Amino acid sequence: MTNLEGFRCADCGTTVTDEGATTCPDCGGALDATYDLDDAGDPLDDPGELLPVAPTGMGEGETPLVEAERLAEELDVGALYLKDEGHNPTGSVVDRGMSLVAAAADRAGADTLALATTGNGGQSAAAYAARAGLLSRAFVPSRANFINKAMINVHGGDMRVVEGRYGDARETYETEREEMPAADEETWFPAGTLESPYRHEGFKPVYYETVAALAAAPDAVVVPVAHGGVVAAVWKAARELERLGVVDAKPRVYAAQSDGCAPVVEAVESGDDPEPWEVPDTVVGTLEIPEPAAGLPAVEAVRASGGAGVAVDDEDALDSAATVAQHAGLEVSVACGVGVAGAWQLRDDGDLAADDAVVVLNTGAGNKDADIVRSRLMSKGI
Repeated sequence: MTNLEGFRCADCGTTVTDEGATTCPDCGGALDATYDLDDAGDPLDDPGELLPVAPTGMGEGETPLVEAERLAEELDVGALYLKDEGHNPTGSVVDRGMSLVAAAADRAGADTLALATTGNGGQSAAAYAARAGLLSRAFVPSRANFINKAMINVHGGDMRVVEGRYGDARETYETEREEMPAADEETWFPAGTLESPYRHEGFKPVYYETVAALAAAPDAVVVPVAHGGVVAAVWKAARELERLGVVDAKPRVYAAQSDGCAPVVEAVESGDDPEPWEVPDTVVGTLEIPEPAAGLPAVEAVRASGGAGVAVDDEDALDSAATVAQHAGLEVSVACGVGVAGAWQLRDDGDLAADDAVVVLNTGAGNKDADIVRSRLMSKGI
């Protein structure tokens, strides 16, 4: 039972009550869900209390929070946990948000989920569209990994592979959307970050589940950042739990990116709004988003929480993903490697303390990145 009040435009403040809303009808700005917190139950018992729609569920969520004692000792912190989102149906955290997007699209009478994506979003959209009896259209850059591209097709999704990087795929998607005739047989529902108020809202249970498992708020949460929606959602969930009296503390939230594409980190450090990254270049393809859709909300979340941004080089990220596998037994994405390498740098810089309970989010399954991690090991003669 949701306690949704409606949606509020982050740009102009317009309120919208239409459950099929995507962006602000007045200015086109991003919408954010608002709830009656005075009447809400405990979202640790039922996350649906603070979600806008019931998901098109197929087992997403309730992912393991795995304590990594050896890594914590090496990092010299009180405790280190990995929230393993690779256990979701298509192997990424995106499934949480896409389950809500598919439900909202169905309720709005749309028949197609459409988005530009580095890969995971396209695979997730294809799966959840299939589950809801919808179509999906994904625009992916040619450098997206093989597993993502293959599984988009396996799930029955339509895929346009665009030569180049994410920005090229995004440009093609926007052109196709603008040129689509009004009387076209398909009705597209946008499935990208901040293109509707559903995808980023679906990430909040990541934090609810973490608090439930720890029976307390962690001291710090390190999030690998692509578009920034997960960072913003974690901070929103933390504020909701404090407001409801479920916990009496909020974590510091840290944004981790590759130093080859770090617009959110740069903005946190400069004190300015995020600017497009001019020459994105990182092997961590899922995080190579030069102009993140939720960049500003992510930056605001990090600042408000007392956290920081941290940028790491690709070699450290690859080495950290291998270290997690070898010291904790977990197969994690290279994006998680960015988060773990970021945690090491944050500890060296004094941002993390020796008694901190630290959570690092693993945003995707390790098998999607196995080839580049293994190549890194082979280059070192391992």
